[in-house]
Amino acid sequence: MEFDFENVEGLGFQTDQFFMEQALRAARRAYQAGEVPIGAVVVRRGEIIARAWNQVETLKDATAHAEMLALTSAQTAYGDWRLEGSTLYVTKEPCPMCAGAIVHCRPDRVVFGALDPKGGAAGGWINLLQSNPPLNHRCEITMGVMEDECVGILKSFFRDAREKKGPPKPGR
Repeated sequence: MEFDFENVEGLGFQTDQFFMEQALRAARRAYQAGEVPIGAVVVRRGEIIARAWNQVETLKDATAHAEMLALTSAQTAYGDWRLEGSTLYVTKEPCPMCAGAIVHCRPDRVVFGALDPKGGAAGGWINLLQSNPPLNHRCEITMGVMEDECVGILKSFFRDAREKKGPPKPGR
């Protein structure tokens, strides 16, 4: 018997919330590694085919955002660079770099938690995922899933970073 992931209301969880919790688990791994706590998972047919977290500092690579790493891993798992029929869940709105990669990989949906009004490229600052004139692909966007939790982990990380840094030096 095949499980119907489109109709899960009777099971006590919402699909988007369940998968966003998985992305938050990845974000917590980033936090533990001293990385900005952003996590991502790629889901296809109700199954996680990739998960990743920010590794910019660890890999010394400015492109090692959670979304980029998750997309690369999903392409390997799926065996194609076209991720049609999949959904990307990410704890923070994708930046322009990640949004460009998302458009090229062609997932059907992008679901994120924390809106980024200063640099987000999925509706916060600009919207590259649904641009007009359109790019080669448009994604459905669902924003604000588990927003409080996604914003909370980011605020906690940056508060901790400020505390570790200590008070500002005189004259600055």
